[in-house]
Amino acid sequence: MFNFDAERYLTIQNGALSLKDELDQVIDSVIEKGLENVFFVGTGGAAILMRPAEYILKTHSNLPVYTEISSELMLMDHRHLGEHSLVILPSLSGTTKETVEAAAFCKEKGAVTVSFVGHAATPLANGTDYTFVNYAADDTSCESFYIQSYLLAFRLMYKRNEFPVYQQFVEEMRHLPNALLTVKEAVEPQAAEFARKHKDTPYHILSGTGIDWGQTYYYGMCILEEMQWIKTRPVHASDFFHGTLELVEEDTSIILLKGEDRTRQLVERVERFAEHYSKEVTIFDTKEYPLEGISEGLRSLVSPIVFAALLERVSCHLEEQRNHPLTTRRYYKKVPF
Repeated sequence: MFNFDAERYLTIQNGALSLKDELDQVIDSVIEKGLENVFFVGTGGAAILMRPAEYILKTHSNLPVYTEISSELMLMDHRHLGEHSLVILPSLSGTTKETVEAAAFCKEKGAVTVSFVGHAATPLANGTDYTFVNYAADDTSCESFYIQSYLLAFRLMYKRNEFPVYQQFVEEMRHLPNALLTVKEAVEPQAAEFARKHKDTPYHILSGTGIDWGQTYYYGMCILEEMQWIKTRPVHASDFFHGTLELVEEDTSIILLKGEDRTRQLVERVERFAEHYSKEVTIFDTKEYPLEGISEGLRSLVSPIVFAALLERVSCHLEEQRNHPLTTRRYYKKVPF
């Protein structure tokens, strides 16, 4: 694979899995003390990456769960945040200003705070009750954050007697890093061709749904916009027909992420329309990739992680074709804002 270190990738993703036992201890302790709700609180991409775990809890548990933006949480006076809340705060750098402030805010409310970071001894790591550190860079952080949040969600549901397949799924998760590596290898030709074909395309519509909607939004905003300066329109598949469809022309690039949960049919509806009116439809479908060791039940849940893995290959080739390093910024961490 082009510009890719497989050993490094496996080390990082297995590192996320290795946090399981420590995570279990924290979750078990929090539940024993009384837990009323869970908050995923973050800024930008890190917050978006918590949405699949939120989705899993909403579809498998009666435990109230909220995903909030750090800065807004501190201004909105959320009535459900309190001493029986568990707050998860992700930040790869551990220095995201708003998330560090949100951690202190949540602690003042009496909530138990847990951070997911890529670096120890950082302000966020030092500012939460519990800290989980797994080094990752931008090209590997999605899967790392997803894995950690999934292990947390699975454990919460298991301890509440809401997740009878817990042991099976946890064992299967151990196969995921190698399965993701196989996905990357399989998508490489399509990723390279997409980058060659669309290196000068100025605008993309991205659509996904269900558990995959967060990854759809993330890829448009945090990768194509921030890291490649390409204009995008991420739109939920259900909302596609309430505005965005009027932007579709023969040469409009449309990227569809087709996962395997019960909402897949919503993306298929967009697909039928898009392929009728545009000649530039790109489909990434997790069903096309075998995931050795992963059962059908878990497949429908890990599709955002699969998309993160395969879209990294697209990003890597876009970087090369456009001569635009993914680390290049005009404003982010360059100027005050």
